[in-house]
Amino acid sequence: MPATVPVAAPRTVAPESPVSAEHKRMVALFDGEYHHATAEHYLNDILVKLARVGAASEPNLPYRVTLLNSPTVNAFALPPNDLYVTRGLLALANDASEVAAVMAHEIAHITARHAMQRAEEERRAAVISKAAAIVQNKQRGEEVEATARRTLARFSRQQELDADQAGIRFTAKAGYDPYGAARFLNALGRSAELRNSLIGQGTGNERPDILATHPSTPERIDQAIAAARQIGAPGIGTTARNSYLSAIQGVMFGDDPANGAIRGLKFIHPRLGFAFVAPENFVLENSAQAVLGVAAGGNEALRLDSVKLPSATLLEKYAASGWIDGLIASSMTSTVVGDMPALLAKAEAGEWRFRIAIIRFDANQVYRFIFAARTITDDVEERFRTSIDSFHKITPEEARGVKPLHLEIVVAGAEDTSESLAKRMVVPNRPLDYFLLINGRESETPLRPGERYKIVVE
Repeated sequence: MPATVPVAAPRTVAPESPVSAEHKRMVALFDGEYHHATAEHYLNDILVKLARVGAASEPNLPYRVTLLNSPTVNAFALPPNDLYVTRGLLALANDASEVAAVMAHEIAHITARHAMQRAEEERRAAVISKAAAIVQNKQRGEEVEATARRTLARFSRQQELDADQAGIRFTAKAGYDPYGAARFLNALGRSAELRNSLIGQGTGNERPDILATHPSTPERIDQAIAAARQIGAPGIGTTARNSYLSAIQGVMFGDDPANGAIRGLKFIHPRLGFAFVAPENFVLENSAQAVLGVAAGGNEALRLDSVKLPSATLLEKYAASGWIDGLIASSMTSTVVGDMPALLAKAEAGEWRFRIAIIRFDANQVYRFIFAARTITDDVEERFRTSIDSFHKITPEEARGVKPLHLEIVVAGAEDTSESLAKRMVVPNRPLDYFLLINGRESETPLRPGERYKIVVE
């Protein structure tokens, strides 16, 4: 159950109430709750401190925090008193003041009733858009609709800035370093840059990270620093870094193996019972709908997903049903992949060339591979086919062999460097970049002997 701030008697919510239904929906969207007693108690203690300095809008409705089992970096609030933090956010943050800043920001949204204000603004924008749709002058109608969108964007942006300012004040009153907000915003920006450099944008993941609703910009960071300076010079307030690191020791990092795990070029899904190996130099990402991959500077890509398909439906008929544009009907070839019936085909659309595999996994389900490249050479063809042939049903032993990654807190020795600790990291790609990111460090900054750092291990 979510931890509840013990500053007043908890409110009882009816199981079928809209608030409870929304809570369940959000928890399900982020892969359920994640239980880690030390981390949950630590988040609860931060809420207690924030509530004591007046952050609670209604003292008789204490806030509660739910830790979510998602590797994405996110935090949000549902009025009147629910806060949510992902374990991915805990991995990115480096001290208690940064987490307190995030939670205070979300509390500020609640106390300012931003959700109701935004809903009203969205209703107003919808009315304007509807009116624009019936304007006889098409250009004039588009101008009116564009103005409404810009107004809503400015409104949302101002809400974020206002929540930043109020959250920083709450954080400082609770005794935390008010500069934690700016540090975390900077980490968000770095996280987005690393993610985009690895996999690119537009993955279609239904579990958006915090940047989808909380844009991190240089201007926003500058304003957060300015707000902190109004409170005091750097060095005031506590960061509580050591206690925070102790609290998140052992927290799971990255994908939950129950939802599929990436280990280098291999993707394995113990619950669904399959695995495959991507072509060399691909970077994989697991989303709610598909496994995605890119390589060669964005000139090659792959997608693996599944659909229900009755056993009576021939794979050839399904392939020609319009599922994919540009199918070359003459290219369809029946084959076997991992003892499973399969169909291979080619397609073309614009500047892209596709190699497709449809594999019947069981009586009512097929998996669909799409490999895309701007140019198909013999080497590309061979690498794509090798990856398709690697798709197989896993054994129970293979499934049990997939262990979750987790955070481990280590103490730097006199000879340790960022590079040496990064070599101990078990991450799919660029361990040094991940080490620097999750520890809030720059590459040229030497480690301090005796100081504690986060690494990712099995």
